[in-house]
Parts: sequence; C-alpha cells; structure tokens
Amino acid sequence: MKIEQFYLGCLAHASYLILDEATRTAAVVDPQRDVARYLEAAEREGVTIRHVILTHLHADFIAGHLELRDRVGAKIYLGAKAQAEYAFTPLGDGDRVEFGNVRLQAMETPGHTPESISILAFDLAKDASEPVAVLTGDTLFIGDVGRPDLRAALGWKPEVLARMLYGSLTTKLLGLPDATLVYPAHGAGSLCGRNIGKEAVSTIGVQRTTNYALQPMSEDDFVKMITADQPEAPAYFTYDAVLNTKERPTLEKSLERALHPLELVDVLGMMKEGAQVVDVREPDEFAAGHLHGSVNIGLGGQYATWAGTLLERDRAIVLIANPGREEEAAIRLGRIGFDHVAGYLRGGMSGLEARPELVSGTRRVDAGELAREMEEGKGLVVLDVRGPKERESKWIEGTVHVPLNHLEERLAEMPRGKNVVVHCAGGYRSSIAASLLERAGVMDVRELAGGLAAWEAAKLEVASGNGQS
Repeated sequence: MKIEQFYLGCLAHASYLILDEATRTAAVVDPQRDVARYLEAAEREGVTIRHVILTHLHADFIAGHLELRDRVGAKIYLGAKAQAEYAFTPLGDGDRVEFGNVRLQAMETPGHTPESISILAFDLAKDASEPVAVLTGDTLFIGDVGRPDLRAALGWKPEVLARMLYGSLTTKLLGLPDATLVYPAHGAGSLCGRNIGKEAVSTIGVQRTTNYALQPMSEDDFVKMITADQPEAPAYFTYDAVLNTKERPTLEKSLERALHPLELVDVLGMMKEGAQVVDVREPDEFAAGHLHGSVNIGLGGQYATWAGTLLERDRAIVLIANPGREEEAAIRLGRIGFDHVAGYLRGGMSGLEARPELVSGTRRVDAGELAREMEEGKGLVVLDVRGPKERESKWIEGTVHVPLNHLEERLAEMPRGKNVVVHCAGGYRSSIAASLLERAGVMDVRELAGGLAAWEAAKLEVASGNGQS
C-alpha cells in the first residue's frame, strides 16, 4: 500500500491517493475538483482509480468526485448519513472498500457534519489488525478539531454537532493506537478549524498529548469551548455544502464557457446588464490602472475565498487577467463552484489601450504622510478592513473598523465628500476594499501602501489590547 498526499495551498486542502501495487488499483479521498493531478499520479504509478471517497460533504470547496466518476468510472462513496442526487455507496461503521493489500474501513465520526466519516487504512500485507493511518477529513486536524457550526444555515445546531464531535473524538479516534498516522483534509489557514497546525501529518499519540481539544474534559466543557469564538464562515460555505450533494456539470463543462475571450464592447455591455468584472492581477498592477467599476481580487492572495465571500452567485462574472492566467483564474473559481464565469477580456488591460477614459488608478499614501495628515486633522476617514481578531490585537488610533467581508453591506455608512484611506495588514485586502468603494461611487479613495506592516515599520504608534474604535 502507498498513500500519497496532495496539498492545495490556496484552499489549505489535503487530498489522498491510496494505491495497491499488486492489483494496480487506487482510491482517491477528498479530491479537489480539478482532478488532473490524480490522473497524472495514477498514470505515473501505473494504477487505475476505481474508488473516490468523500469523508463529508465539504463546505469550503467543490469535490472532484463527479469528475473522477465521469473521467475514469470511479465509484463514489459517502458516509451512511449522507444524502445526494447522484448514485453513491454509503459507508457506515465497519464498512470496507478492499483491493489487493489495501483495506479502507469506514468509521462514522459525526460532529463537523452529521455525515462525517474517517477512513482507516490497513496494509494487509503487513498487519490486518491495526491501521497504518486514519484519514480524518475535517473531524480531527493537526492541532485542532473540526468546527461544529458550519451546518447552522441548514438547520443543525452547533451544540448538537459539538456533542457528536466529542463522542467521535473520545470514543472512536482516541481509541486508535498511538502510532496510527493522522492525515486530515485541511491544514493551516483553513476556515474549517480555528487553530490548525502547519504539519502535513501527525500521529494519534502526538495529537493525544498536544492537541488542545483532545485533552481530558467533560462533554459540557468541550461543547462550551468548541462553540465559542469560531471565526465567521464565508457566505459560500453553505452554497458549496449543498452543491456537493448535487448532480452538477463537471469542471470541464464549466470551463468551456469561462475560457471565452470577449471584446471590450461586449464586456461593457455585460457590465450594464449587471455582470461583475473581476480583475485578478496583483494590487500594484491594479492600482496603476484598471477598468473603472472592476473589483480587484488578486490571484496572489486568498483569491477563491475572497471571491466566494464577495461575489454574487446569480450574476455573471467577467475576468480581467494578464494574458495566460485566465484559465488559472477560472479554475480556482470553479473549485468553489463559481461556474458563472462568462468569459474574459481579450488581451487583458491591453484591450483598453484605445479607451483611456475607461481606466482608473488607485492612489496610495505612505505611512509617514498618512500620519501627518491624521495629526493635522484634514477631515479624512481611515478605514481598517482587517478581521475582528486582528483588530483586537492592535490598531491605529482614530481609525474606523469595518471588516472586508461586511464592507458592502455597510456601504451606506461610508462618508461621501471625504477623503477615505483604506488599510489592511499588508495591502491585499485594502486593494479589494478600495475597488469596492470605487465601484459604489466613493471616489476619493486611497490606500495605505504596505498596510499596518508599513505603519509599524515606520515606527509609528499602534494601540493594542482588547479595545475597539
């Protein structure tokens, strides 16, 4: 038996290819939607992917189970409590998928979701009694456990799922041998947990002693701890969780429409009809010049997460990208189920060379200049768009706090006729915010170049503690 981990950094997502060398058969667990990497690995290893298992119906990405089914005829498996439109084989406690020397045995571990399962991987050529590894999905992470609140919009109370999670951890996963390898579905940065470690793999023994959520405590104490202070989940999480139950078009079909070059006149016409124009270049490039009314969500940051948070799902998306990066932009939207990309501006910003009146820039101010303007009381508003935890840690006195994910719903609060300066931690989110404000008609907008990091590097004062402005 061989287990290969695949890690997708932009979504902090881990998936797995498990193969048997004797029968040349493989299974994929929790695949991303663009499945080429698994097909390439299978070809390299000389195996055929015959099984695809989801540990649960994921909320933060669209899984590639239908893509693998349609490409190679893989059989789909879900937890026994799952419901879906497509045909699948349910896996309850003790149910097995076996091929050659590989046994994949299901263990129902609800809590993160009601249908969650973990997969025990046995290498029968070595030991049929104890698993080599457990693929824990989002039930157990390295240094953390899955959050129980992501199904609240679908009617599941976090406290109920938290009690399920406690049972899954204490009576099932912690009952495994200490040497059992732990392979989770997410790593550091994922919003499916709040304190996930950076390691790619651990063991039950290490987690037993180091994971804060696995320390001895009562069920009530666990529920209280695990339901408190969870970060706000992006709006698209519920959308993705539901879409993962649907018989939907594959990514290949989605890209047929998305990778369609559009002339400028077509883009302008679509904007008038309500299309969202997303410029995926980096903030520096966007600031230098962009199509007026476009929103900057750069490929260099948490592109899919912010796109899923800020873009509407019932309005067409048009992309503006540097030539050659259009496919990457469309694929990364497809990974979260945003299949409503209608095309991209042919040639990127070169398509606007004949229409300079349509091009805007974003002005920037350095930290020293902003500090002087604030001291002089020039009637400006400095807007901090970082998250609540970041703000609680430290902030610039006199600034207004509106987290980026709530900016559009609070646009009515934004001042008109005043100079607005936006800042975040380093400049990625402030570029998004400035573009949203510009699109909404707040014209006198600047960014703090380099964000709070530049402010601190200039030895300018920050406040710290638990206060709020």
